[in-house]
Amino acid sequence: MPTESSRVRSMNETRDRILDVALDLLGENPDAGMGDIASAAGVVRRTVYGHFPSRLDLIRTLTERAVTEMTAVLTEVNASDAEADAAWAEFIARLWPVAHRYRVLLALRRGEYSEAIHSLLGPLDELLADLVKRGQDTDVFAQHLPAGTLSQIAYGVVFAIADSDLSNGTLGARPAAITSLLMLGVPETRATALVSNQP
Repeated sequence: MPTESSRVRSMNETRDRILDVALDLLGENPDAGMGDIASAAGVVRRTVYGHFPSRLDLIRTLTERAVTEMTAVLTEVNASDAEADAAWAEFIARLWPVAHRYRVLLALRRGEYSEAIHSLLGPLDELLADLVKRGQDTDVFAQHLPAGTLSQIAYGVVFAIADSDLSNGTLGARPAAITSLLMLGVPETRATALVSNQP
């Protein structure tokens, strides 16, 4: 007879599988329903609803996962005393696999779940704005837009490239990092050099 801990472990594994499958499926089709996700995960709809009472709960959990991963990367990068543009280049290089995995949030952020996703992304947006403000204060980044707006544009382009890279996979982290630095007002030669320094 299964023990309580093995039952909990099994439930957690099922929940994680549903989330992983949902992320893949929504990445291909942001309109995929709970039934589609259940089928792809090899479970019945009732199991999906047992873990996530609504599609919003599922989207919220995926967003929380993304925010946790991205915030950890940004916090670590921010802790260094590197110039703001070097810190940004490192952040994007390390963010790329995460951005690629969670690119569907960009599409969902514009739809019916925008309010929930915006509120969960708030702390990450603040960290990004702080990094851009640091760059503006040291004349490394352009100052024609407020830090919050400029950071969203530069950050959004990474997700846009991740989304368009889906079909043939020819773009990748390097062009995404260079493009986002250009959006921040970093000269192309400096942007290219910074990105070339990334492992």
